[in-house]
Amino acid sequence: MPLIAVNRLNLSIHDKPILRDVSFKIARGETLGLVGESGSGKSITALAMMQLLPHGGKAEGEIRFRKKNILQMPESELCRMRGRRIGMVFQEPMTALNPVKTIGAQISESLTWHFGVSKREARERAADLMDRVGLPASRFPLERFPHQLSGGQRQRVVIAMAIACKPKLLIADEPTTALDVTIQAQILALIKEIVKKDDMGLLLISHDLAVVADMADRVAIMKDGEIVETGPTGSLFANLTHPYSQSLFEASNHVPQKRVRPVLSIARRRTEPLVKVEGLVRNYALPRRSLFRKQPPFTAVDRVSFKILPGQSLGLVGESGCGKSTLARAILGLEEPNGGSISVLGRDPFSARGKEREAVHRSVQVVFQDPYGSFNPRHRIERIVAEPLFLLRGEIDEGEKRRRVEEALLNVGLSAADKEKYPHEFSGGQRQRIAIARALVTKPKLIVADEPVSALDVSIRAQILDLFADLRDKLGLAYLFISHDLSVVRAITDEVMVMNAGKIVEHGPTALVFDHPRHPYTRLLVSAAPDLKTAIRRRAKWEKKAGVAVTAKRDRMTPGKGET
Repeated sequence: MPLIAVNRLNLSIHDKPILRDVSFKIARGETLGLVGESGSGKSITALAMMQLLPHGGKAEGEIRFRKKNILQMPESELCRMRGRRIGMVFQEPMTALNPVKTIGAQISESLTWHFGVSKREARERAADLMDRVGLPASRFPLERFPHQLSGGQRQRVVIAMAIACKPKLLIADEPTTALDVTIQAQILALIKEIVKKDDMGLLLISHDLAVVADMADRVAIMKDGEIVETGPTGSLFANLTHPYSQSLFEASNHVPQKRVRPVLSIARRRTEPLVKVEGLVRNYALPRRSLFRKQPPFTAVDRVSFKILPGQSLGLVGESGCGKSTLARAILGLEEPNGGSISVLGRDPFSARGKEREAVHRSVQVVFQDPYGSFNPRHRIERIVAEPLFLLRGEIDEGEKRRRVEEALLNVGLSAADKEKYPHEFSGGQRQRIAIARALVTKPKLIVADEPVSALDVSIRAQILDLFADLRDKLGLAYLFISHDLSVVRAITDEVMVMNAGKIVEHGPTALVFDHPRHPYTRLLVSAAPDLKTAIRRRAKWEKKAGVAVTAKRDRMTPGKGET
């Protein structure tokens, strides 16, 4: 008997159909992977299982959990079920966490609510959970607030909250999106261990096919609110028949065609660098633990040196909290270093003043990880894209400003008419294109891309990587590409730096560093990175040995336009 069974689930929001005849089952100790593009209906399926639908949402069909239909449960019974029987890891940790409560209080909350334990006992359990997800209380006190943690660290807190009450079913909606490969491997191993030890069911929603192939016993592929293909993981991936499934598989292995691969020539290496960093140090003061003793400072960046040449694409990889973003903020002129020097176009961004300082900032722009969070939702796209043009105030008129905005939108594959829209009218991939357009509007020499594709599904990620490569060839841009996804860094960069505990432990041509890593930490990163083909071979071998029957179901819908 399955732990949970979804039978012919139909869902609409304000009478607009979202899900159509969705059916699947999850048994105890089984993992079902649910994959598909953004907007395909994956997350709304999970929210329907928790009955956390948006206003105007109406669900029909059956969602049977332990013989009870969740769709017919009263709210009081649903409150007892959520967190206790069914736990959920939400996709965006900063949205899921309360910004005014400490992480310790938020993890303890479900324990006191469902089990009635004392605050002291709940706090002790919270500390144990933090340790299990790789955040020991000695380094990450429970008194910290969400904004004091990195994106990957916040994701681990959300996972600790979800498993606190040892639920029978865990719904993980993109649980490793913001995590680097080493922590991702640890979290996935932890989830595997919990599922096996507690005989728990797991619904794993992810756009990373390599993660799904490694974790899931069965896979369901979703498109436009329908499951178009489903079956045992190994046999399904080896025999994909639906055009949409095949396109997802191809996109996951995509490498930009316009990528400039040759190693930098000796002549190019002798050119004046755009950015020159020498012995950079950035410290942070820690709170006092004693009235009479001052805490030694925390060194986030420790004597880092490198150069970025015109037209070069330099990758920066390392685990969450290693100092990548701090280093990027220093180059952008947002974090003044405690030691060493930074030169951008031959100028120090911190000592420059007036027009000289504006010229430095104009030459270096940034693309953030979460474009929606970096946009003002009340402003139209024209105003959002034009924001950096304040650096050119007095130099260009309104007509030139409008022309530059339209040119930037056209460069990223959008239309000039899109400038009249608001951010919520675009998909995730389109919003990332708008973020790139905003970075291009001042015609910079260098773009710092901080995890620009980590939250995108594989097909949109392929489009954005093609766009980065195309803009590099077309405009001669240089990139500092920060990412925890080694496959993305391999596809888009010439050289890569590996950062650990604030130091650059390895630096060289990307292929050489990843294929023949010398430093133990680099070898750990490379070994921890999920590989789709390897995972499929391993899963298929296991299924053959276990005698798993091939029961893949094919959708009866005819291929749409462009899918034949």
